[in-house]
Amino acid sequence: MITKIAWKNIWFKPLNTALSIILLTASVAIITLLILLEEQFEKKFSDNIDGIDLVLGAQGSPLQLILSSVYQVDAPTGNIDYTEAKKWMKSRMVKTAIPLAFGDNYRGFRIVGTTHDYLTKYGAKITDGKSFEKNFEVVAGSAVAEKMKLKVGDKFFGSHGDSEEGELHKDHAYIVTGIASPTGKVVDNLILSNIQSVWAMHDHEHAEGEEGHDHEHEGIAEEAHDHDNHDHAVEAAAPEHEDAHDHDAATEAEHDHGHEDAQISEEGKEITAVLIKFRSKMGIVTWPRLIPQNTKMQAASPAIEINRLFTLFGIGLDALQYLAYGIMLISGISIFIALYNTLKERKYEFALLRVNGASRLQLLSLVLIESLLLCVTGFIFGTIVGRIALSLISGSSEDEFKMSFNPFEFVWEKEGYLFLLTIFVGILAAVIPAIKAYGLNISKTLANA
Repeated sequence: MITKIAWKNIWFKPLNTALSIILLTASVAIITLLILLEEQFEKKFSDNIDGIDLVLGAQGSPLQLILSSVYQVDAPTGNIDYTEAKKWMKSRMVKTAIPLAFGDNYRGFRIVGTTHDYLTKYGAKITDGKSFEKNFEVVAGSAVAEKMKLKVGDKFFGSHGDSEEGELHKDHAYIVTGIASPTGKVVDNLILSNIQSVWAMHDHEHAEGEEGHDHEHEGIAEEAHDHDNHDHAVEAAAPEHEDAHDHDAATEAEHDHGHEDAQISEEGKEITAVLIKFRSKMGIVTWPRLIPQNTKMQAASPAIEINRLFTLFGIGLDALQYLAYGIMLISGISIFIALYNTLKERKYEFALLRVNGASRLQLLSLVLIESLLLCVTGFIFGTIVGRIALSLISGSSEDEFKMSFNPFEFVWEKEGYLFLLTIFVGILAAVIPAIKAYGLNISKTLANA
């Protein structure tokens, strides 16, 4: 009964009520968003560096090397000599060494040349088909397969570099031989092949550049086929399903013969990075100094660089949190002012309630419940708005970095503390008005009416 009266009372002045709820909603939404972002961001970053002690790569920014090689969200710092890298990969201190070679992408999804150890490292299993064995055979990550509707047997052409608008490699088509299981890690958004595929793709380009005329007849055939139509190039990038096989595939088959099984010399070849795990911590300590002293490479620690990144992010996150707490404080003051002002107007109402049998404690409860209803309503709206904001951010980061966030995840401990803090603000704002209602002098109030 008291709760019902309290609910009707808070809407007696709807503008004051709406202002208090909006302020609370804004503060709770910002804090909820930060809690969810921080929790999921740290989890994603921690999961992906698990089992990687150091990353070998070209000299440059260590953070860029980690972001590009481990999280696939930045441009590589450059390439390194594979022969030189292999000497360090075979060190007795090294437990596992996974080479990575970047070069192409398929509609924004990176095609990475590596070994089967990369799938094992992230716990990805082949759910359909088989792993890559020959040149230009690829395994599609679960997210790539779902979004691009790839299935085993499909063929597609890669575009050079990280950009979707890069030059299309029409000389060789990749063929999907397997689909990896979802892991929630970076491998879900990658297309994996062997390293020789990356070399063969780009060696062929170089050879073309040198020979020029060798494939002239093919170029003419392609030009005739393309009809100088840009849209057709886009269609060529789309996966070719088996039931849509046409003369292009036959032409490619002829053109590709010998390349799939061709043994490519490693001499003079380059890769992009190597993910290293050591047998002991000695390597983590010594290699960051030894590598740049003895080679043209650098050795970057993911743990150090990610901590540095979180420190940089932390400044901004703390500032936003302070802002949110400030808004919550203003909201509490708004509730206090609203309750205090209405107290003067409602003292005759309280006096009549007392005359009709309401106790002093019930009047105190009525004012407290009004404040708590405002806070609970603001908390519910804030939680919803925070998740809507996270959903929008997730869509944007998915397009840009292939990294998504789950708006339906609950961080019970931190969000529980936030709820208690909101309730505390409500109680604090209602203390003085509630005590005044409790101490109301009925006879004096009615005498002055």
